[in-house]
Amino acid sequence: MYALEQPLVRRQTALLDQTPWGALAALACGIAGVTILSVAGLVPRAAVGIAGFAGAHGALLGVALAWTSTGERRDRHAPLEAALLLLIVAAAAEALPGGWLAYLVLPAWLACRRPGWVGAGVTPQGGAVIGGALFGLGLGVHLLVSAWLTLDHRVRFGPAGVLAAWWAYDLGANALSAEAFFRAALFERAHRRWAFPAAAALSTGASVVRYLADPLLPRSPEMVAGAAFYLALLGIGNCWLLARTGSLLPPYAAGVAFFAVYRLLAPR
Repeated sequence: MYALEQPLVRRQTALLDQTPWGALAALACGIAGVTILSVAGLVPRAAVGIAGFAGAHGALLGVALAWTSTGERRDRHAPLEAALLLLIVAAAAEALPGGWLAYLVLPAWLACRRPGWVGAGVTPQGGAVIGGALFGLGLGVHLLVSAWLTLDHRVRFGPAGVLAAWWAYDLGANALSAEAFFRAALFERAHRRWAFPAAAALSTGASVVRYLADPLLPRSPEMVAGAAFYLALLGIGNCWLLARTGSLLPPYAAGVAFFAVYRLLAPR
């Protein structure tokens, strides 16, 4: 009777609770150290790009793991673990022929660390994953056609090795870290506190800022505006897919499919 009269009150998790600040500070110091060594001529300039890549994606993956840790497990060092793995992968991709295949290790690693994100206990129907992929594919094709008609951009189909390297990067780092952090961690945490529109707006806005800050994005005003529009649609759709299915696989499939088409876009 007491349980009926006194409903369970769940503790609200603060938005930044369980953030591994120490590990993030260590990552920042590591990137700064590599930059200083590069300026001094002690390490090649390419090392700065590799360190920045590993630090940025490692921070997203690590914070996502830390925010979603439960029970006695606290992934305080997850950003360092993720960054180290990404550092090895990026170095292999840079130095070895066909080294971009190393990116395929990252989804398997994350699936082992968080089996619930890929449907353990949820098991999304294959149609949901296919639907997510078709959503991302349709959005990417619309972007491709719009850029071709309005900006006179062209479609490229090679070199095959370059495209394969970009697709592997999206599969193992770009889409993976974005969906893990902005959807499985940030959106899920916000959705426990707020209604779907507010949680989706926060997740989508943060993900758009992340992509617009990417130095790999062309800086022309029309490309920035177009990227913001299509990435916002992708983000909102992926939040809905995650809320609907409870699995990261459908939004991850959407992100991979979208960027697979985006890589075919060649500026004039």
